[in-house]
Amino acid sequence: MHVAVDPDRCQGHARCWEICPEVFDLDAEGHGTALVSDVPAELADKAREAADNCPERAIVLT
Repeated sequence: MHVAVDPDRCQGHARCWEICPEVFDLDAEGHGTALVSDVPAELADKAREAADNCPERAIVLT
């Protein structure tokens, strides 16, 4: 599964990082970024949970 964070939509709620810090990090301004482009299979459920909890729907999983 591929993951990306849309920087134009992210408002810095940090829920992605709180739920799945193995895949997401925060930049200097507190906005979410993806640490990896492809999510390891064992973290797929946590990455989906993070995407589902993003109030701005800034996380794209494909």
